[in-house]
Amino acid sequence: MKDIQNILAKLIGFDTVSRHSNLELIKYIRSYLSDLGIESRLVHNDEENKANLYATIGPQVAGGVILSGHTDVVPVDGQDWASDPFELTQRGGKYYGRGTCDMKGFVAICLAAVPDMLAANLRRPIHLCFSYDEETGCQGAQKLVPELVKNLPPVEAVIIGEPTSMQVANLHKSYNTLITRIRGVEAHSSKTNLGVSANFAAAKLINFLSDLLDEFKQNPDKSVTSLVPNHNTLNVGILNGGTANNIIPNHCEFLMDLRTLPHDEPDKYIDQFRKFAQTVEKQMKNDNPACQIEIVRDVISPGLQPEKGGNAEKLALNLTSSNHAVAVSYGTEAGLFQRAGYSTIICGPGSIDQAHKPDEFIEIEQIKLGALFIEKLITRMKT
Repeated sequence: MKDIQNILAKLIGFDTVSRHSNLELIKYIRSYLSDLGIESRLVHNDEENKANLYATIGPQVAGGVILSGHTDVVPVDGQDWASDPFELTQRGGKYYGRGTCDMKGFVAICLAAVPDMLAANLRRPIHLCFSYDEETGCQGAQKLVPELVKNLPPVEAVIIGEPTSMQVANLHKSYNTLITRIRGVEAHSSKTNLGVSANFAAAKLINFLSDLLDEFKQNPDKSVTSLVPNHNTLNVGILNGGTANNIIPNHCEFLMDLRTLPHDEPDKYIDQFRKFAQTVEKQMKNDNPACQIEIVRDVISPGLQPEKGGNAEKLALNLTSSNHAVAVSYGTEAGLFQRAGYSTIICGPGSIDQAHKPDEFIEIEQIKLGALFIEKLITRMKT
């Protein structure tokens, strides 16, 4: 446990909020692995200020297991913390700090277990994969996964160590974000005949989305009982438009996220929204041809579907001594691995209820359960 605590303290000390570089943390992990005689590879973003890392412990043969985690964390801006969020603090059987739960705790467990992996003389490999920018749309994994497909031998299972309280999760929704930008025409608010309100156009579009959400609520998937809510969802989280109360606004922008059940196709709802937006745009252009509505698809992260007889689920259920899998409400990188052909599940220490909040924590008991899980995996990979 002391090794895990020391490594976790190091990881928490790196401010890897998604808007920042993660290269110093990656440098630390790479040096740690190199000191143990393990070579690692990097996959950078286009700007080369962030990197994914992957490394193999054991022989380069088929049948290995990928342990995957992300290195970025969400911001602490405006949150009231009782202690420094970027310094690991232990209080009452819990480790506090940004990322303790989501998900540097899992990364620390994996790294602390590397000496045991080496001593076990594995017959099948364990691959460690650590990504950047999961919190902003799984951008790192979108570059990492194709590299793994190309460079690793066939893999038996992928385990995403997001916080599930060490339950095995085999389902989550897709995650899609859209930015809608509306250009109207400015005028004095008393001269509505001269202007076209971007805000009123946004209101029509948001009302359409509200009706679509009502439709989702009326059509839950009753076969997915462990997912709450068990229907598609959408949310308009940010809305900006206008400059003054007496000016007809010429610009409005809003951000929307759409989460669909993994067997459903988000494109059909996005197409419905685009089609309705075209009718609103046409109405605006009838008043002034300078008007325009632009819809940009920003994040596309696929859902995770249960795999009938899937290797990853069978393996994780065995390692956790569980007899059933659950669904989780949040999105992960799992869908990207699964879409690439990997058998994939989610299983990691900590509760998502503690993530993204001030005084984020992970219970030390959860760390112990995560370490036991990896210990059992090592034993299995020796045979």
